[in-house]
Amino acid sequence: MGGQKKVLVVGGSFAGLCVARDLKSDFMVTIVDAKEFFEYTPGVLRAYVKPAHLDALTFTLQPVIEAKMGCKYIWGEVKQLDGVERTAKIKTIFGAEPETICFDYCIICAGCNFGPFHKWGESLWFPTIHEQARSEGSWPHIDERFLEGRRRHILEEYSRLKAFNEAKASILVVGAGFIGVEWATEINYFFPNVKLTIIDFLPKCLGPLPEKAAVYCDNYMKAQGINTFYSIKYAGNDPAFWAKIGLPNGADKEYVCIGVKASNYFMPKETLSDKGPGGGGWILMGMQLEVMTKDGKVWGADEQGYPRIYAVGDCNFGCVETPGKPPDEWAIPPIPKISYPGEEEAIIACANIHRTEALKAGQTQFMCGGDIKLAEMHWPWGAGMFATSLGPQDACFVAGANWKKNSGIMCVWGGPCSVQKEIIEASKTDECAYGLVGRLIWHFVHHTPIHMWGKGPLFGY
Repeated sequence: MGGQKKVLVVGGSFAGLCVARDLKSDFMVTIVDAKEFFEYTPGVLRAYVKPAHLDALTFTLQPVIEAKMGCKYIWGEVKQLDGVERTAKIKTIFGAEPETICFDYCIICAGCNFGPFHKWGESLWFPTIHEQARSEGSWPHIDERFLEGRRRHILEEYSRLKAFNEAKASILVVGAGFIGVEWATEINYFFPNVKLTIIDFLPKCLGPLPEKAAVYCDNYMKAQGINTFYSIKYAGNDPAFWAKIGLPNGADKEYVCIGVKASNYFMPKETLSDKGPGGGGWILMGMQLEVMTKDGKVWGADEQGYPRIYAVGDCNFGCVETPGKPPDEWAIPPIPKISYPGEEEAIIACANIHRTEALKAGQTQFMCGGDIKLAEMHWPWGAGMFATSLGPQDACFVAGANWKKNSGIMCVWGGPCSVQKEIIEASKTDECAYGLVGRLIWHFVHHTPIHMWGKGPLFGY
């Protein structure tokens, strides 16, 4: 049973649950999360305009992790991670002081926040769960560590939108990326009396995606009466800005839908980037997804030099730089912060833990031949798939995109694409809840037996 080594997973996200599924048979796996529930983040926009939809996106973590998976769950916030001692200080939900637990391996799947201009990254799209952020946030009366608290927040925002609709108010959406376009079209569908305007500083919506997808989404928004303005920078204090976008008196409500922000408050400064989206703070990683320090050393390596701590998904820097070369030519070009790459990284980190144990036990070759060595990360083929909702009855799907701007092909659109996205949402949530149907659908997506493209190893991990 792998010596029953202890693996600590920080975050009950897509990637965190993926790690538990992969390691539970051979290791003692413990997942720690500051909230009591899983939430399918890509679908949460719909919940704000149709609150009943939240039930389809969430489930309580403890019964799934402990009763179904056979792992352990700690409801609490990691306050400090020590790579040298391999310990974590965790403040449990009802604990007054942090408690210290030890581990043999740790995989950090802590995700990120979506409000780059807010001190704590506060936004509607992810619950406010960190201790300091809750006390300084815009809704301190609501505790979103509880599923009921999350529900109450969504109902409050829904009530505001309903009032805006009745008053025929004007709303400005700042940012025409995936979140901005989806948010504007969701509001437009469920609250048709609201006067919507969306802006972006780029010359089109969905900036990095192919022209065909951008045109399709822009045409849809214009057809629905949403005013679109591109190549314009937000300047809320400038009357000329408001006049330029046809709102001389300003907007009744503004929603900022731009970028992401790191929330790795428990990590030491030497492991965090000084740059990147939202001002930096992303966990530095090496080619094997091991946590690195700023001076290029493996953080928390054991006495034999093997990595013991990995960072996967949205919490990490998302790339490995090659000095003197542009981002397109880096060892790992920047990876989008979407769910698929995080799960791909989780599988690679799990494979490296299995391989480390084999190497430490003296095994040097796989059963079918070939030397055992730690797997390296690459730019995953699934990072080039983007499904953008345009309300509940329309959408567009891009596949084959890579790190180069405007790459990829819009291969599905319209009504069939909206059905496709609903199937993805339902099956992924079921997979994370350890449902049989979801696992059957998605297992081989992440355990791809043969990689024909995407720079992965030909015969998987």
